[in-house]
Amino acid sequence: MLEQIMNSSNFNFLGRGLAAANLRQEVISNNIANVNTPNFKKSDVIFEDLLAKEISAGDENELPLVRTHDRHLPIGHPGGAQAQIQEDETTTMRVDNNNVDIDVEMATLAKNQLYYNAMATNLGGYITKLRNVITSGQS
Repeated sequence: MLEQIMNSSNFNFLGRGLAAANLRQEVISNNIANVNTPNFKKSDVIFEDLLAKEISAGDENELPLVRTHDRHLPIGHPGGAQAQIQEDETTTMRVDNNNVDIDVEMATLAKNQLYYNAMATNLGGYITKLRNVITSGQS
């Protein structure tokens, strides 16, 4: 029973979203730390597009696969879409071949913080709902 709760799509997507936001924080921090390093190329994290492709991968005309027993093999990919780091070597911002724009990085950092907070809030709300169901609303 606990396995079914912990492997739900909400818990899975929110957990992977938090992991992606955490990785993005590290990548942005690395970009900011190397803003004055000659020949440094910034990196980005791609996750949301990969997740959207995973979610929309099924054809509308196909019957959905359903796992009818706990001992059946899992359906789909075990981990699903994972965040990936992608280096941007196509642009150059300055004469020293560095392509980090500090203003863009700071704006991305603020956006990522909002994204992380939203994911953490949603995950906390989901866990609170589960706790309320388990305890019948009694604290």
